[in-house]
Amino acid sequence: QVQLVESGGGLVQPGGSLRLSCAASGFTFSTYFMNWYRQAPGKERELVAVIPDIGSSTYYTDSGKGRFTISRDNSKNTVYLQMNSLKPDDTAVYYCNARRGTSDYWGQGTQVTVSS
Repeated sequence: QVQLVESGGGLVQPGGSLRLSCAASGFTFSTYFMNWYRQAPGKERELVAVIPDIGSSTYYTDSGKGRFTISRDNSKNTVYLQMNSLKPDDTAVYYCNARRGTSDYWGQGTQVTVSS
């Protein structure tokens, strides 16, 4: 069955860095767009970054532009989100998402807390 398993979240001080990973299985990873979303307490889930199935182009919303980097390793069926210069406003549950046409898969999320 389809699985997306996020890891790498935790507690970090403002200005620190974290690298999130999302390991995928049960579908042809290399043919899917991969996305990172986040949801802060009391807020709607929001898109953070997108990486297409092939090619090097990536997309970031204002939430992550300039500080976050999305990447993927199709040989490992894994997508990453490198987060630098973290701020308390980045505190949220971060979700991995795989999308192709009408197929839409989600992970369970990993908590990121930015606090001193």
